[in-house]
Amino acid sequence: MGLLSGLMGNASEVDDDDLEKVLSNTLVDGEQVEKAYKVVRDMFIFTNKRLILIDKQGVTGSKIEMLSVGYSKITKFSKESAGHFDLDAELKIWVGSDPTPISKDFKAGDNINEVYKIIGTYAL
Repeated sequence: MGLLSGLMGNASEVDDDDLEKVLSNTLVDGEQVEKAYKVVRDMFIFTNKRLILIDKQGVTGSKIEMLSVGYSKITKFSKESAGHFDLDAELKIWVGSDPTPISKDFKAGDNINEVYKIIGTYAL
């Protein structure tokens, strides 16, 4: 179900092997991964120090953008759940005084609620 769920856009937990490849030179001393989710090719990684957003780009996914956000810099966050006719859900995260949020789309599924709850746990 993991592959099908991923293709449908639902967030699924990332296994340790994938995390090790992506984060091999990224984590600082004393930093530990608490939870990590994958939505198709993008990842949300929650450590004990920050939120790391990974955006794989291009056809092969070899180009990777990593965005680190300290939890104290998250000023607000929101979720728009999927409805009956609109199957997409959207997560928005505002950082600092930037008026434009970081926005990520989720397909139908409840896992946006897990990500939203984890952001709340660390950012509040």
